[in-house]
Amino acid sequence: MQILFFRHSMTAGNLEHRYLGCKTDEPLCPEGIAFATQQAKQISFPLPEQVFVSPMRRCRETASILFPNLKQQIHPDLRECDFGMFEGKNYRELSGCPEYQAWIDSGGTLPFPDGESREQFLTRSCAAVSEIVQTYNSDRIAIVAHGGTMMAVFSACEMHQKSYFDWKIPHCEPFLCEVFCKNPLQLQWKERN
Repeated sequence: MQILFFRHSMTAGNLEHRYLGCKTDEPLCPEGIAFATQQAKQISFPLPEQVFVSPMRRCRETASILFPNLKQQIHPDLRECDFGMFEGKNYRELSGCPEYQAWIDSGGTLPFPDGESREQFLTRSCAAVSEIVQTYNSDRIAIVAHGGTMMAVFSACEMHQKSYFDWKIPHCEPFLCEVFCKNPLQLQWKERN
């Protein structure tokens, strides 16, 4: 099985470098719509048979542009991390906040205040992808989710064993993975489009 992962295209909050987690359901901004439309024309991989999406509007809109002829299968646990008290804010607005400084000083390993821990997020994200892989019998699927969701899955399940923050996930660019093992889930990143 091959999985074509996409991070959603841009929203206004993304352009302002805000923490947009599972509590902020922004649509794509005009630049994000234009970029996703451009990216859809450049997909050179064989098209997927099914597309799975986060329930967040930015992912559903991106999937509609990339794969207009596929019915979206919404999986709630593909949603972005719960950033707790950081939700909707950017680093400038959080500057001077002791909880934010503590999180930064921890290398991002502390749980988000009033939100998810990285361990909870990794467990949830990996379980979602594992469930999709084990439940559906397609040779090629697409998953349209969030940068954080992809970082979580790749850092825990991808065979190159790169750390969470080593995965830089651009908006709306494909990451093709081969499912090396279904249980436990192991992925092998192949290439980008």
